[in-house]
Amino acid sequence: MKKLLRRTNDYLSLVKFSHTVFAMPFALVGYFLGATCPGYGFSIRTFILVIVCMVLARSAAMGFNRYADVRFDSLNPRTSGREIPSGKITRQNALVLVIVSSLLFIATTALINRLTLILSPVALFVVLGYSYTKRFTPLSHLVLGLGLSLAPAGAFIAVTGTLVFLPVIYSFIVLTWVSAFDIIYSLQDDQFDRDTGLYSIPSVMSRDKALAVSTALHAMTVILVVVAGFMGEAGLIYWAGALIF
Repeated sequence: MKKLLRRTNDYLSLVKFSHTVFAMPFALVGYFLGATCPGYGFSIRTFILVIVCMVLARSAAMGFNRYADVRFDSLNPRTSGREIPSGKITRQNALVLVIVSSLLFIATTALINRLTLILSPVALFVVLGYSYTKRFTPLSHLVLGLGLSLAPAGAFIAVTGTLVFLPVIYSFIVLTWVSAFDIIYSLQDDQFDRDTGLYSIPSVMSRDKALAVSTALHAMTVILVVVAGFMGEAGLIYWAGALIF
């Protein structure tokens, strides 16, 4: 039993499962935007399926990132203790996790509606493809943001089977916010990226310029939050939440 618990914890750590709580609100925003549209309402079945899709897509993306980056993770002192470089999980088993999560994700979208099923390979292409972008472009931060930004629009589609402009605004909020944060996060590895030929905004710019780009993206996030509030005719609760955010 202890061995099983340890293995389970290793896999949960591999995909940073505990961090799902930070990504989940993106999907829930899209879900409740759809559920409050005229002609729609709260469905516990769809709600659960959206959460399952979010967890599976994120698990596939994180697992593939660890699978694709194992050589760089092994060389980087900050990441050498991760599950694959340290030998806790084999690279092959990580790939199995990615494949199973991806197939289950597609199967779950099929239970929602036709459009979510049709778009599911596109979503997987974006969230899995991010792992290779640092090899050829410093704009990888934006690709990461794009991957997470699919959640609000995707959840809205799950409820309504269509897409309108407001959830797209929320997707852009996620894109700019996550990209800005990821630029700050990547400051930890700017010298390592230069030494190993990887690309990031901090590795191709000075730190001050990279932080200026991050600040500009955060400013865009603020503007988009305000725009979304006016477009959605938001009330006091929204504006209070927006101020805290």
